Amino acid sequence: MTFIRKNKYRYITILFLFKAGKTSDPNVKKYQKLLKEANRLIFPVWWNDTSAIIKGFIDKVMKKQFAYNVGATGVIGHLKNIQRVEVMTTSTSPTWYLKMFCGSAIKSVFINSTLKQLGMKHIKWLSFDNIDKSSAQRRKQYLESLVQKI
Repeated sequence: MTFIRKNKYRYITILFLFKAGKTSDPNVKKYQKLLKEANRLIFPVWWNDTSAIIKGFIDKVMKKQFAYNVGATGVIGHLKNIQRVEVMTTSTSPTWYLKMFCGSAIKSVFINSTLKQLGMKHIKWLSFDNIDKSSAQRRKQYLESLVQKI
């Protein structure tokens, strides 16, 4: 409680700015500039879902008016300049197992909801499955194939 009382005006300001789609954080402004100039994004994913750092990045940087607005039928994405997105995952489970039995949060939530709502198109999920059973040669080939795709 003491921590919040000492900083209550700072938190009120942050909430006010968030609601208005604005920020006072120079890093957020820098990332927004980079996103506006980008035509491609690459996201790493762990444990069948986006990591906290990526969720935090989306929450902090993808502000209303910058990345989206709200229309009559929902979110209208503004990041249409991003022509390609690669979501890269590694897993011990086979990809088919993740898709069929785990609900594929990567595809259904992160790709089909979050990224597409922000206006991004041509999103690919690149999965390296059974990584714990893979040989050094297979891992090397996978990394080399990523270099070719990027």
